[in-house]
Amino acid sequence: MPQTPLKTQSNDPSFEDVWEEIVWRGLVHVSTDAAELKTLLAGPPITYYCGFDPTAPSLHLGNLVQLLLLRRIQLAGHKPLGLVGGSTGLIGDPRPTAERTLNTPDTVAEWVGYLQAQVSRFLDFEGDNAARLVNNLDWTAPLSAIDFLRDVGKYFRVGTMLKKDAVSARLNSDAGISYTEFSYQILQGMDFLELFRSYECVLQTGGSDQWGNLTSGTDLIHKAEGKSAHAIGTPLITNSDGSKFGKSEGNAVWLDPKLTSPYAFYQFWLNSDDADVIARLKIFTFLTRAEIEQLEEAVASEPFRREAQKRLAWEVTSLVHGAVATDAAIAASAALFGQGELESLDADTLAAALRELPNTAAPAGTLVTQLLVDTGLTSSLGEGRRAISQGGVYLNNVKVTDDSAVFQPTLAGGVAVLRRGKKTLAGVFPA
Repeated sequence: MPQTPLKTQSNDPSFEDVWEEIVWRGLVHVSTDAAELKTLLAGPPITYYCGFDPTAPSLHLGNLVQLLLLRRIQLAGHKPLGLVGGSTGLIGDPRPTAERTLNTPDTVAEWVGYLQAQVSRFLDFEGDNAARLVNNLDWTAPLSAIDFLRDVGKYFRVGTMLKKDAVSARLNSDAGISYTEFSYQILQGMDFLELFRSYECVLQTGGSDQWGNLTSGTDLIHKAEGKSAHAIGTPLITNSDGSKFGKSEGNAVWLDPKLTSPYAFYQFWLNSDDADVIARLKIFTFLTRAEIEQLEEAVASEPFRREAQKRLAWEVTSLVHGAVATDAAIAASAALFGQGELESLDADTLAAALRELPNTAAPAGTLVTQLLVDTGLTSSLGEGRRAISQGGVYLNNVKVTDDSAVFQPTLAGGVAVLRRGKKTLAGVFPA
């Protein structure tokens, strides 16, 4: 069921219209006719959509770009359709390197439910421009292969399909491409046509790497209906050093708190580089241009305060996980470094924070010197004893003064926080 939508402000009044705002925020990498889109988005309400395939049990940061773009356009008065691909998820969008693993129908159906709940959180389902959730399995499943080929396939030219970036990349790879994945662009094009016919949907948004699939829909509508439709491709976001955005320790940053904890999520944003943080604020928050420009000045004049990073981490974590979880993540971060009470943290938040650190499992009564070695804070027992004698070892923020001290599970969940010096931390879990 749709959830309570995000409490986000209306669009920034410093912009003439939503097109001007999304361009300023760096959300338009490629599009159909820009002048027509500007006019369209400044006019009466239109219906628009973005699709999300259930190739995993959660959406990730790349999808968050699209979710927030859906929300921005809705705040301008337009009507969003959130499509979760129950049929396209069974096929898989071609990756540049190799075939996707096909998941079972039951798995895909389960993931559809998870993604629908996540999409729902970012949209408003009440009012004159209420959002709708749609599933392309509803119109694809009843369609026979013959009907599909006669009614849809006839509009597609193989030469054009071969030129699509994702297809051409695979054709030039050792893996090649199956007919299954080659057909994906036809299915996505059919989605746009169906939504055009059923809801008068005239705009699709997606990542610029999906441009070939987006234009499959606009082309199909033009050929089948003789009408125009539009598409916006957002940029693929990278870090200033050229590395891939949206990874933490090599793993995707998920929107599901079970896969990426609110603590880890908050830390990801807090660790943004000065060169990246302003662009992130534009794309991932609803702060106004004036607020972002003020933070940009702070980065230039007092970067050591990391004011922009703190605001970014607060805003995005609150959007995705809520203010309560964000406050808990901040409290955990402070408490780990001795600036708050570890005893006040709940077990889940504390455990999530410690999993992001070097950690070990040990039974009660284990020597602290052994824990220092097991977590990598020291290289030997002797080094651990010297660190204790020098006053540089803390267990649960209490200085360890005796090298015979042992671990006792006194915090929630039976864990412990081990620290050497001011900043080197490790976690201890009960064995």
